[in-house]
Amino acid sequence: MNKTVLITGATSGIGKATATVLAQQQYKVIICGRRMELLQELYEELSKQTEVHILCFDVSDKVAVFDQIQSLPEAFSKIDILINNAGNAHGLDPIQTGSIDDWDLMIDSNLKGLLYVSKAIIPQMVERKSGHIINIGSTAAKEVYPNGNVYCATKHAVDALNQAMRMDLNPFNIRVGAIHPGMVETTFSAVRFKGDEDRAANVYKGFDPLQAADIADIIQFVISRPYHVNIADLVVMSTAQASSTIVNRKG
Repeated sequence: MNKTVLITGATSGIGKATATVLAQQQYKVIICGRRMELLQELYEELSKQTEVHILCFDVSDKVAVFDQIQSLPEAFSKIDILINNAGNAHGLDPIQTGSIDDWDLMIDSNLKGLLYVSKAIIPQMVERKSGHIINIGSTAAKEVYPNGNVYCATKHAVDALNQAMRMDLNPFNIRVGAIHPGMVETTFSAVRFKGDEDRAANVYKGFDPLQAADIADIIQFVISRPYHVNIADLVVMSTAQASSTIVNRKG
């Protein structure tokens, strides 16, 4: 029987690339996101390769998270793999001038959203004594950089939760691991800079950044290991990136 994987934030970037790779590998895929039109487009594409189900909700909406996951049809109700990918960055300001609205958005999605989705799915994994949770963090989970304050704090929290989940779920034979990407060329920076495409493009100039497909390939590798193997914590950067602030740019 093909395993069922639920991916949050599946309409773009790493989430979309992961859904595409796993559909090619014949996983049954539950794609989750906030924008139905994008989910529908992805559904049309992936359903040519495997069984796909759409859940449309915002991970920061606690009621919607539980309602949508409880609505899954029988064929998709046993979730073998959860990929907590949804998250965002808003603004790049020093703490003293940062926007509280931006802070709330990051805390609500990166931290509370991950908790809500995990809480909705973990009980069935505990009952079966099997399952695999992949938490998508960031190199910002491992170091802090100027003006990254609240974003870095939320990703540090993901790192801590990943470790705590692994400890708490260890008696139930559940695999838990995190993947922490460095700079990935997606819509991430455009969202952070509120649609300023030029500023977003400058983030990736002068070097070869990671692509969403690179992380998707790594996720596919991680979840396909023999069950006694758990890749617990993995940091991934492009060759040109040494840290959040050190990037070997050409020209």
